[in-house]
Amino acid sequence: MKHITPLFAVLTLALATTVVWAQDPVKVDAKHYKVEFENAQVRVLRIHYGPKEKSVMHSHPAGVAVFLTEGKFKFTLPAPGGKTQDMTVKAGEARFIAAEAHLPENTGDKAFELILVELKAPAAAAAPAKAPTKAQPK
Repeated sequence: MKHITPLFAVLTLALATTVVWAQDPVKVDAKHYKVEFENAQVRVLRIHYGPKEKSVMHSHPAGVAVFLTEGKFKFTLPAPGGKTQDMTVKAGEARFIAAEAHLPENTGDKAFELILVELKAPAAAAAPAKAPTKAQPK
């Protein structure tokens, strides 16, 4: 029987990481993630977690989160390391969220809800606005 080469092991790990990164939360955790709106530029998710509820590993592109309620939660990041990040937010707070894979968990005793606007593609450079033209006198 042949031994696994180090290159094969690295490629297998890279493929596994890509698969984890590609997990869509709406598909792998429909209990917590609902699509409210979607077009070619954005996807808007409503996210709701009950007290102490936990998700599965998934990923999001960069976006803006608007927290509808206060909340305390923990994100576990994918291997290697599986580091965790704790976060506390206030109702009405908005934050830019960088693209990442994570496993979220509501560590609070209350349900929390947020709206996440995921960016699908880099925003097109806006054309400079033209100054309004003055009406010519008759």
